[in-house]
Amino acid sequence: MSLTVHLGKDSYDIILERGCLEQAGALLDLNRKVLVVTDDGVPSSYAAKGAEQAKEGFILTIPQGEKSKSFDTLQKILSRMLELGFTRGDCCLAVGGGVVGDLTGFAAAIYMRGIDFYNIPTTVLSQVDSSIGGKTAIDFGGLKNIVGAFHQPKKVLIDPQVLSTLPPRQIANGLAEALKESLTSDAALFALFEEENPLEHLDEIIEGSLKIKAAVVEQDEKEQGLRKILNFGHTIGHGIESFEGLHGLYHGECVALGMIPMCAPSVRARLIPVLKKLNLPVNIALEEEKIVEAMAHDKKAMEGGVTCVLVDEIGACRLEKLSLDQLRERLSVLSLPDKPAAYIDQKPEEVKQS
Repeated sequence: MSLTVHLGKDSYDIILERGCLEQAGALLDLNRKVLVVTDDGVPSSYAAKGAEQAKEGFILTIPQGEKSKSFDTLQKILSRMLELGFTRGDCCLAVGGGVVGDLTGFAAAIYMRGIDFYNIPTTVLSQVDSSIGGKTAIDFGGLKNIVGAFHQPKKVLIDPQVLSTLPPRQIANGLAEALKESLTSDAALFALFEEENPLEHLDEIIEGSLKIKAAVVEQDEKEQGLRKILNFGHTIGHGIESFEGLHGLYHGECVALGMIPMCAPSVRARLIPVLKKLNLPVNIALEEEKIVEAMAHDKKAMEGGVTCVLVDEIGACRLEKLSLDQLRERLSVLSLPDKPAAYIDQKPEEVKQS
């Protein structure tokens, strides 16, 4: 399948095809210097496939994990391009998950005021969500994605075959983002999660999620309005994820928790069984106030409330500004006073795609 994201001069194609990693040289313009950025959790053969199909391919491997979304790692990427004599005619190729894509895209956005960037996402989360849309960033000052730029890729190759090397928990982590898309925009896609085994329909789920996100990005590239619906589950999810005392949840697991309070009771009654089917958490052993504090890094900015995405019926959503008190009230549905929540005391394992 080929899907075009229509953004005028910044339009680009997304290729969803099993085995397309092997065809990177034919599908991408790699007849130049190419810096392939990957991380040490991704099989080295994936980055090698990209580099060997370039005229001059160079591989830079960074440590896996959110900590790599830093100025230090960004500087390493920029320094490597400078050392290799990269010009505006050369390009970057991200081969990895969301961290690799965000970093590589941001480096491409600012090197010589912008060079070409391609993305080959290798996780479910990056294939269904972060690899398209042009949001690139690093973390800073304890805040996620606070320094970045909009820089659209020139093309995205999505090869579902690479997902076979992921552990089950990482598959579920990514499917949380696809589930998010279905709740806000596609009742039929949600029904697939609800009625079928999602693991047997990964290609279909990826395609459905990409179509939703592409349509939203086309209408609102810079998140002035409609694109905010892609933040469903993230307001509370990021609060949970950024809480310093919490080390056991992945991004998609935090988003899963963050969706629950933002749904009407009738939607929640259908959502929770699906989350359990995917082995995603539905409760958390953390006081509501701690989550609110983590969300309210800038209390003055929060005084007027937070614009949240709410789902009253599956397949549709609305934006509403909620006060901190309203958020506290909604968070009560996540409380788990009598037993520890799933994953809460675990540290995320090193994600080795092998």
